[in-house]
This record gives sequence, structure tokens and C-alpha cells, in this order.
Amino acid sequence: MSLADDAVEARAQGWRTLASLHAQIEDKLERALQRDHDLSVSEYSVLDALGRQDGFHLRMNQLSAVVVLSHSATTRLVARLEERGLLERYLCETDRRGIYTEVTAAGQKLLATARPTHDVALSEALTKAEELPELAPLVAALSKLVYPAMV
Repeated sequence: MSLADDAVEARAQGWRTLASLHAQIEDKLERALQRDHDLSVSEYSVLDALGRQDGFHLRMNQLSAVVVLSHSATTRLVARLEERGLLERYLCETDRRGIYTEVTAAGQKLLATARPTHDVALSEALTKAEELPELAPLVAALSKLVYPAMV
């Protein structure tokens, strides 16, 4: 193997390790949120992203970017949450092409009860991952990250 091949393999192994950590965390979150709140990880992510905004709303394209879903997947997800009374959509007053998505009072209440479940499941998943030598460095790196304010 050449040096360039070694670098490619190192990146590939790093990606596989990161994907493994992500899958373990997402599985733990999905099970806990479904069991306790009838929410998927994606649904929780939408409520959480909106719940962290001033006014509890975002434009649909902003929401898609924050939750890392395609525009069509975000639209379907928002429609499901809207049917449950957790979100509502409305036209932007200054740009009639823009659609805002906003958390309802029921959505805020569900988010408030689901957030501790999410946080405990995340902590448990990271603690378990930290016990694995191949994942421990990633978990340590996560604890050192500084996050800018969302959108």
C-alpha cells in the first residue's frame, strides 16, 4: 500500500467508526423516544430545532438544513407532525413564497417532556460507546466541541 492508499484507508476507517457511533446513538434515541413519547428521532429533531428558535418557527428550507433532510422529506415529516397538532405552517407576511413552520403549544409540551428522555438516552449511548476502544476517542472529541448558536 502506498502512502496515499494508507490515507484513503484511514479516512474510510474513520468514517466507518463515526457511522458506527451514529448508528448506536440513533438506535438508542429511537427506541427511547418511540417507547416513551411516540416520536421518531427525526420528529424529535424537528420539534427540538423549532423549539430552540425565537418565536419557535423557521422557514421550511431552513428547517430542512437544520435537520439534514431533503425538502420533500421535511415536508412529509412536518405534515405528519401538523396532523398530530404539534406544528403548524403559515405563509410569511413579507414573502408570500416563504412558508414558516411553528411549534404549537402541544408541540412545546411534548418537547418539554421528551427532552429529558432524549438527553438520558444520549448520555447512556455515549457512556456505552465510550467503553469501546474504537469509539472512545470520538466520544471524547464530542465532549470538547463548542457549538455556535443554531440558525
